Amino acid sequence: MNVESIMTERVATINMDDSLDMVKEVFDNAPFNHLLVVDDEEILIGVISDRDLLSSISPHLGTLGENSRDRNTLKKKSHQIMSRDPITVGKECSVGDAARRILAMPGSCLPVVDDEKKIEGILSWKDILAAMIDEPDKEKVIPTV
Repeated sequence: MNVESIMTERVATINMDDSLDMVKEVFDNAPFNHLLVVDDEEILIGVISDRDLLSSISPHLGTLGENSRDRNTLKKKSHQIMSRDPITVGKECSVGDAARRILAMPGSCLPVVDDEKKIEGILSWKDILAAMIDEPDKEKVIPTV
């Protein structure tokens, strides 16, 4: 089985100069946990996770204690918090190799790119796990209680 058969093709992209206010809006209104950061030629340059965003903005936003300094955290730019030069895979990569890459890195997704680093999709650890559950041969490995 290869990455192309289980990757998510629908991805959300942002530019490196987009504000964290916009990044927060995307995460608040879309079912994504990762945003892919692209340059003007749509080449992948970074990744922002929902956790990256939460650790970069004030926890007081939206509370009674919110002040202007808290709101100013939303003015930062995406390039200030993104993970640069993310580890990627091609869509022909085996799911096993992709799983080994995810396990060896601190992040939880692999952007799927072509030879020019243009985005073709994204693969998360959840996609890999779901594929392993749905694969009929894997049922033999599951111990019975």
